[in-house]
Amino acid sequence: MQELPTADEVAAASRELGLAASAAELHGALCGWLCGDGGDLADWPARVLADPSLPAPPPGSALDRLRQGSAARLDDGEFAFQLVLDDDDAPLHQRAQALFDWCRGFLGGFGLAAGASPPLSEEGAEALQDLGKLAGARVQDIDEDEEDESALSELEEFVRVATLLLHGDCVLGPRHRRRLN
Repeated sequence: MQELPTADEVAAASRELGLAASAAELHGALCGWLCGDGGDLADWPARVLADPSLPAPPPGSALDRLRQGSAARLDDGEFAFQLVLDDDDAPLHQRAQALFDWCRGFLGGFGLAAGASPPLSEEGAEALQDLGKLAGARVQDIDEDEEDESALSELEEFVRVATLLLHGDCVLGPRHRRRLN
């Protein structure tokens, strides 16, 4: 399976294409698009950022690898999906803000792909609401201690699982139903 690029590689590639999104927000938007059944498309930045003038990332570039690796991990069934966020050695407040940015990007991409009435289970609808709350959150007083570190890890895992749940509702479930018919 294609290795995902780092947040730094995604940020550099984003700047090269003139994109205004952070690495976390861009990955969130891509994952939202994929989870909303927007499709695994080479010209994904134009789609997820709703700007048809954006060029497709060059084959093999960090943004192309981000698309390929993310799509493969969402589809693999082994729960290998992971969020592209700042490195663990970045300050805790920076990593927390990146997670909130990821969620904000996810909601945008998901909304563009899935539309107003996606086929969500009750759990999926709750997960989407919770992602919305995280997307609107702001980093406040963080002590950079073990308790806050643990809380951020739990939030990251929740977002990862919520993403897989939404992908299951909107992509895998309909795909399996089509096979049965």
